[in-house]
Order: sequence, then structure tokens, then C-alpha cells
Amino acid sequence: MPVLDADLTTQVKTLLENVKEPIELVASLDDRPKSEEMRSLLEEIAAQSDRVTARFDGDAERRPSFRIERTGTDHAVEFAGLPMGHEFTSLVLALLQVGGHPVKEDAELVEQVKGIDRDLHFVTYMSLSCQNCPTVVQALNAMAALNPRIRHTAVEGSLFQDEIEEHGIKAVPTVYLDGELFESGRMTMADILGRIDSGAADRAAQRLAEKEPYEVLVVGQGPAGATAAIYTARKGIRTGLVGERFGGQVLDTMAIENFASVPYTEGPRFADGLKEHVGQYDVDVVSGPLATELVPAQSEGGYHVVKFGDAELKARSVVLATGARWRHMGVPGEEEYRNKGVTFCPHCDGPLFKGKRIAVIGGGNSGVEAAIDLAGVVGHVTVLEFMPQMRADQVLQDKLRSLPNVDVLLNVATTEVVGDGKAVTGLRYDERESGESKKLELEGIFVQIGLLPNTEWLKGSVELSERGEIVVDGHGRTSIPGVLGAGDCTTVPYKQIVVAEGAGATAALSAFDHLIRTSAPATT
Repeated sequence: MPVLDADLTTQVKTLLENVKEPIELVASLDDRPKSEEMRSLLEEIAAQSDRVTARFDGDAERRPSFRIERTGTDHAVEFAGLPMGHEFTSLVLALLQVGGHPVKEDAELVEQVKGIDRDLHFVTYMSLSCQNCPTVVQALNAMAALNPRIRHTAVEGSLFQDEIEEHGIKAVPTVYLDGELFESGRMTMADILGRIDSGAADRAAQRLAEKEPYEVLVVGQGPAGATAAIYTARKGIRTGLVGERFGGQVLDTMAIENFASVPYTEGPRFADGLKEHVGQYDVDVVSGPLATELVPAQSEGGYHVVKFGDAELKARSVVLATGARWRHMGVPGEEEYRNKGVTFCPHCDGPLFKGKRIAVIGGGNSGVEAAIDLAGVVGHVTVLEFMPQMRADQVLQDKLRSLPNVDVLLNVATTEVVGDGKAVTGLRYDERESGESKKLELEGIFVQIGLLPNTEWLKGSVELSERGEIVVDGHGRTSIPGVLGAGDCTTVPYKQIVVAEGAGATAALSAFDHLIRTSAPATT
């Protein structure tokens, strides 16, 4: 039975027309069913282009696996497992890039990768249901395609469970470099280079220092920030858009079904659409640096300064759209066992807990949705809710309680994450009414208790609410003239994508209004 349906086969055939150099798919197989599926997949791919061949006599230790090799060179990437699901795009890109198609990345980063003059062997453990994994896999694959001294193997964790257990991996993506733990979590090519290239930070700071002041600088690359940048750029305003990762919290969203006119999409795809849309306008996109301080303009119409460590950017108006992040429990053991059983993404890390006992902390919509999702993968789920009643929609509660492998504990407070030094083994909680302390034996804890605004760096410069949100009015204006706020980092109610985009548009229009009503700083 074909692995690729007719539509995917047509897409692959069209894309492989961009392969410039001959490539060979070299598979190492065993007697597992996945090996036969891999054989079929590679044969189907090879049949779509006369520049692609496949053979099945590889000698790799991991089986099933395959290498994509540029014929007659050392340029190659490797997949251990079947790269379908979220990783199918990673496979297609690897075919193209190893085949000589240009890597679509910042030119300076590409040259930086090509200039690495030592051998580096990366291994990424990933899950096919993980939204963050493709970013890491694709970045390292591109680096391997650009520089033959860089090797990369993407390992499907559920197919190589022995390695997952041996390394104690409880979250994906997890990357090893030359056999040692390198990093866990989402990383871009710039992030990776920043870790392996000692001069990367200095060069990045120098690039910022060379930039002219903007009329509008948008800080944050999620839905609110991207929308604000589009709106200001469309008015011909010199616009900068700076952020750590394009898409922000959207990248951690599995299914989006409530964005009007788009019945269904997924977070990473939505983020790609944002990036593509921004790219149609004259927006200076600066990726990577984290803002550390806002210095307001000293006079009306002067420049606000946003600092990034030792570097800085200036602008007549600033839109703050830094979004939010997962809220932590704040109990002993949580940080010690983060990514060792304590995790925040059920879609990414759920498959690593197949057949095991886990807890979900939080009885809101996100917590109950996570529990329902995980119940189909893990052995048993316990939902712990702090309040006497769950806050999730009733239809979700009804679905949750219908599942045979789910328990719900109400009016309880998690007090400690327990482990053996390597991984989570349980958690302690108090029954709030009786005060009795109890312990749950389990292997994983998924924390789903809401979000925290990314605004710590703004303390002392702009008015914040008790919850740390940027205080804004109906026009997105903050306590500082010319500084606007938008999205989940502000006091705007209802943290939704569509709300954030509307707030981004509002902030951009307010920034424009500020610019036309104030005089530009004198030039020298």
C-alpha cells in the first residue's frame, strides 16, 4: 500500500524538480513493519525524479533509518524512523537542500555555518506529533546540507524507545552534540550558532548597532506583533520587527479552529503564514535577541530606546507585543525535573509517556483538553484542580469523565514534584479542605495552569498591572506617549489569536497617529 497519497505524490514530484545535484537515499532496515513502510516511502520518492535513487544496503546501527546523500560528496542528513506527520516537511526540505537547492535563511547565518571548521555530530530526539521539533530538525538538517563537517540525525523517539529510556528523555526536541546533552526545546539556526560559535553574540550586537532608528519598532513576533508590523509598513513607515521566535506562543498550539475564515489550521502553519505575510512588506525583521530594558524618550518626539543586553535599537514609537509563556507551579522539584518528567506541551511530549502514569495540573479548558488528548496515549491520567470545581467548558468535562483511564481530583494543591534525581517518580498534594497530604506515584506531570506575560524587563519603565500585564487603554496606549501595547502581554481581556491581531492593528494605527502629531527628532 502506498505511503504517500496522490496529492502528496504530486507535490513531491513538483518539488523535486528543484533538486540540482544527484542524491541517493541509503536505507538500513530490519524486520519491523516500519522498515517495510520506509522501503515503500523511499521507493515512491525515488520514482518521482531521475536525480533521486534509493538503495537498501546501509549499515547504520539504528534501524530502520536512512541517509540522504549528495552523490560523490560528504553532504548528508539522516533520519532514524519515518519522518511523517509534522516532520514530512523536514524530509522534503532535506531532499531539496542536500540536492543543492539554496537554504532559505539569512545570508549571514548561511556563511557562518559554511565557515565552521570543526566536526560536529548532532542527534535530535523528536516526536512526529511535536510542533516545535521541525524547527530544530530543519535548522540542523540545513546546517548539515551546507557544511559536510556537520552531521545530523533526527531520531523518532517512539521508535527508539530504548535510547529514550537510556538518556532519560522526557521532553522533545532534545538535542545531543557529540554524545553530550546540548539543549532541549525549540531552537532556530541562530540559536544553535550562538551556542557553538563564540563570536556570534558580538557580531549580532554589531549588526544591531549599525541599524538606523526606526519610526516604529515592534517588539514581539507573534500574531499581535506581526499584524502591527504589517499595518505600519503598509503606511510607508520605516518599521522594525524584533523577537526571539516568529509566531510566539502560536507555535505551541496544536489545533486552531476558531480563527474566522480558516476552519482549521495548526500553530506552526499559522506562524509560517504570518511570516510570509510580513515578508511581503518592507519590514526589517530582526530575529534572536531578547529585550532587556525600555528607556523612554526624554522629550516629546524623541527616540525611545529598546536595549538587548549591550546592544540597542531606537524608534520614535514602540509597539510592545511580547506575548506570554506557560505559568509554572512554583513548587519544590519543578525546575529540577523540568524536561525530566515535568513538561508543558502534551502534543509534543505525550508520546514519550506511552503507557505510563501522568498528571495534568489545571482544570481549565487547556488542562482538560490536554488530559483528553493524553488519555489516548498514556496508561493513566490524573487531573488536579485547585478549585472545588473545574473551569473547563461542560462539554469538555463530560468527555473527560467518560474516559476509563482518567481520575479527577478537585480542591487540591500540588506541593512538591518528587523524583529519583534523574526523572519524576511522583508528586505530593494537599487536600485543601482537610489539609491532608497525599502522594501520587507517576512518571510525568503536564502543567496547564495558564500564562504569564513576558514583561519582567519592563518593570520601572511602563505601568504594569498586579498580574504583570502592560496597562493599555482602548487605543493600545500605555503610560508612555508613543509606546503602545498589544496582545497577551497587555490588560486586553481574552487571550485569543484573533483578539491579539485586532490589538496589533489598533496599536499600529495609534503609533501612526502619534507619529503624525509629533515632530521628528532633528537630524545631525
